[in-house]
Amino acid sequence: MNFAAILHKLKVSGPHALIIIATAVGLATAGGALCFRALIGYFNHLFFGLTDQRLVQAFGGGFKFWLPLIPMLGGLLVGPIVFRFAKEARGHGVPEVMNAVARLGGIIRPRVAAAKAVASAICIGSGGSAGREGPIVQIGSALGSTIGQYLRLSEDRIKVLVGCGAAAGISSVFNAPIAGVMFSVEVILGDFTIATFSPVLVSSVVASVLTRSVLGNHP
Repeated sequence: MNFAAILHKLKVSGPHALIIIATAVGLATAGGALCFRALIGYFNHLFFGLTDQRLVQAFGGGFKFWLPLIPMLGGLLVGPIVFRFAKEARGHGVPEVMNAVARLGGIIRPRVAAAKAVASAICIGSGGSAGREGPIVQIGSALGSTIGQYLRLSEDRIKVLVGCGAAAGISSVFNAPIAGVMFSVEVILGDFTIATFSPVLVSSVVASVLTRSVLGNHP
């Protein structure tokens, strides 16, 4: 029995159903954010573990001059991943989500979340000039869109779930649930109605609670 059938059996519909689904988006995005952070740490250790002080001493000071090649290597790995698996994953991430909401009915392919997570983790971990905001917004939005598509929701509700994922992503990675909500309703959705604000708020708070329980309550 799938999630939609469970909601139907429990006779949950309308705004109440959307709140429950938003909770699921918050949990999924928080899990994605934790994996994303772990990937960044893994690739950072993989690339820069080679610059351990003992190796620098063994190979001499000239070893430090090889450091600029590490971001270049990261870029060479990121390019094929994005080109082959999800071209939507190229770029910052936020403009791509805004485009999906404005022009594509909130539809984002499921593979975008995985491709963006791996490619961005390699880029950041190898010292590339990128941050976590854009990637986690796109990852969370892709997860929200995927859940909405799986449940065969209307276009308007899928868009709301995209906003839920964006808010939950900001909340998870930066431990900033209020900022996540405001960013989502202002930048991604451009809609401050209660019908939109409530599920976005729930998703952001749920994501924050989960990540704080794992990572701690600090910036």
